[in-house]
Amino acid sequence: MTQLAAPRKTGAGRDLPAAVTVGVVLLGVVGASLFIRKEAFAAFAVLAVAAAMWELAQAFGRRAIHLPLVPLIVGSAGILVSAYVAGTEALFVAFLLTVGGAVVWRVLDGSGEAALRDASAATFAAAYLPFLGGFVMLLLAEPDGPARVALFVLLAVACDTGGYVVGTLLGRHPLAPSVSPKKSWEGLFGSLVLTSVVGVVGVQTVFQGEPLVGALLGVGVVVSATLGDLAESMIKRDLELKDMGRLLPGHGGVLDRLDSLLLTAPTVWVLLTVLQPPAG
Repeated sequence: MTQLAAPRKTGAGRDLPAAVTVGVVLLGVVGASLFIRKEAFAAFAVLAVAAAMWELAQAFGRRAIHLPLVPLIVGSAGILVSAYVAGTEALFVAFLLTVGGAVVWRVLDGSGEAALRDASAATFAAAYLPFLGGFVMLLLAEPDGPARVALFVLLAVACDTGGYVVGTLLGRHPLAPSVSPKKSWEGLFGSLVLTSVVGVVGVQTVFQGEPLVGALLGVGVVVSATLGDLAESMIKRDLELKDMGRLLPGHGGVLDRLDSLLLTAPTVWVLLTVLQPPAG
């Protein structure tokens, strides 16, 4: 009897063909939504954050922590839309309203130590997902918003790709063995080189800006993306999870793809706002 060949796996135990296919599809969806109509990308972002919020609720449930999903998902949409439509102040106001609504929702369901724990987790969830994601909406709202968001995504992809390739081929020295054993200093260097190159080329191509701005973007993205990835690794380790979900074959969950993007979004927004403000 002929035995079917097992799916090809990466060094991290991933199904490589599935991971590549899903990654290409996601990039295609992001690109199409960005350059067809801004609102299409905003809708895509709302769906992605809602899916990640659902995954986070399922993961927290392993520790008997129950997120009030209804106010958090509704509030997430409000945070992202408010940031896109009305800017920074609206982002902060919508975040505060979401946290307040989630806390009240949970307290109405019962008080005590469990309510305090769940309300604290809800505050963390609102800050971690829609609030940080709101900075992508601030990028999108600019006159050249699609180009800014595209550069942000390409920088994040370059960081992941450079780290994976160099880390797989040359990685010998663990970066944070107690948190993420597979990450190496060599991989970090690979991320830094490729992300800086993409930053320099991207800034010159999109904005006709200075190479130094692109290099600074590269460094900022590598630092923030690495910290974001390690932060999610700590959460998964505490929850005894390999992945946050299974919605994306070869990648794990939606949150597993967003982890490095979340901290990177405010970093890119700040650097571009200060160093490469929109024309006019």
